Amino acid sequence: MLLKYVATCLFGLEHALGEEIDALGYHRIDTIDGRVTFEGDESAIARCNLWLRTAERVFILVGNCRADTFDMLFEGTRAMPWEQYIGERDEFPVKGHSVKSALFSIPDCQKIVKKAVVERLKSKYGTSWFCEEGVKYQIEFFILKDEAMLLIDTSGIALHKRGYRPGQLAAPLRETLAAFIAQTSRPREDVLFWDPMCGSGTIPIEASLIMTNTAPGIGRSFAAESFPIVGKQTWKAARDEANSVRNTSAHFEAYASDIDPKCVEYAKECVRRAGVLGQVKAFERDALEIRTGGRRGTIVSNPPYGERLLTPEQTEALYKKMGEHYRTLDNWQVYIITSHMGFERLYGRRADRVRKLYNGMIPCNLYQFFKKKEDKK
Repeated sequence: MLLKYVATCLFGLEHALGEEIDALGYHRIDTIDGRVTFEGDESAIARCNLWLRTAERVFILVGNCRADTFDMLFEGTRAMPWEQYIGERDEFPVKGHSVKSALFSIPDCQKIVKKAVVERLKSKYGTSWFCEEGVKYQIEFFILKDEAMLLIDTSGIALHKRGYRPGQLAAPLRETLAAFIAQTSRPREDVLFWDPMCGSGTIPIEASLIMTNTAPGIGRSFAAESFPIVGKQTWKAARDEANSVRNTSAHFEAYASDIDPKCVEYAKECVRRAGVLGQVKAFERDALEIRTGGRRGTIVSNPPYGERLLTPEQTEALYKKMGEHYRTLDNWQVYIITSHMGFERLYGRRADRVRKLYNGMIPCNLYQFFKKKEDKK
C-alpha cells in the first residue's frame, strides 16, 4: 500500500534530507521549512527511521484539511481514515503546533482533533467508549497558514537520539546536525578527520557512521515497531539489510580530542557505544597545539559560542588564536560551526563558503575554509 509520509528536520537541512529520501528510493512530493513530504510503501517506515541521518522524526501523513475555524478542523479531521491505523483498543493522544494561523490555541486544537478522531472511530467500530490500552499512536497536527496537516508519529523518541550518548554535556550538538556537518566536510579514507574540541565526540562519530555505512538508527527502537501495519518481518528485513551493508573495516581515521579530560572520557564512552572504536580515537589535547604530522587532514569542529561554556570575551580570544594556529596547518581544510556573527573577522579570514543552519533554536553559520589562502582572488 502506498502511503504518504512527512520527515521533519532542523531548519537548513531540508535539501540534505530530501537527498537521503531519494537515495532510499522514495518519491518526494513537497518540501517546506523543516519538513519533507514523500511517498512509499509500509517498509518505508522501518527503512527511513533506521537510515535518515538528518531527520528528526518520520510521520505517516493521514491527511490535510483547511482549518480557518474549529468546525473546519473538526470536519476535516473526522473525514480522514483513522481506522486504517488505530484499532478499537489503541491509545491515541494528540499534540501539535500552529503557525501563522487563525487557530492559535494549541489546547483547543488538541481537543477538537481528539474529538474528531473519536467520532470517526465510533462510527467505524460501533462503540461509544475507547479504553486506549493498546498500541500507542501519537497523533500530531501541524497548522500552517490555516492549512492543517494530521500525522501519526512513527519514531517515538526523536531520531537525533541515536542511543550512543548516555547523557549530555553542557552544550550538546544534535546528532542530526553533526551528521550534516560531517557529510558537508566530505570525509575520505585517505584524509584524517579531526575535531579538536570534540565534547562528546558527536561529529567524528557521525562521520564514522557515514564512512562505515552504518544506519544511524541501528542501535535503538522506534514507536512503529508495535504498529501492525508494518509488522515484525518488515522491521527484521530492514535491520538485516542495514547490517548486511555495514562496513566496519573501512579505512577511515578520525580524532576526537579536547582540552577537558572529562569530555575525553565521555567521548570515549560514546565512541564505544556507537561501535566505531576502529575508526575514532579520543584523547586529550589543546586545540591550539595540534599538528599535521605531514598528513592530509580536515578540521571539523563546534567550538564554544560564548553562550554557556565561555564568556563572550573568552570566546572571541579563542577564535583569534584558532585563526592564527590553523593557518599554520599547511593546506588543511577547516569547517567551523558557530553562532558568533563576527567569527570571520576574529578568525582573520573570510570563509570560502558559509551555510546558515540552526543548532536547536540557535541560528548558526557553518564556515568552510577549503582553498589555500594565496589562491583566493
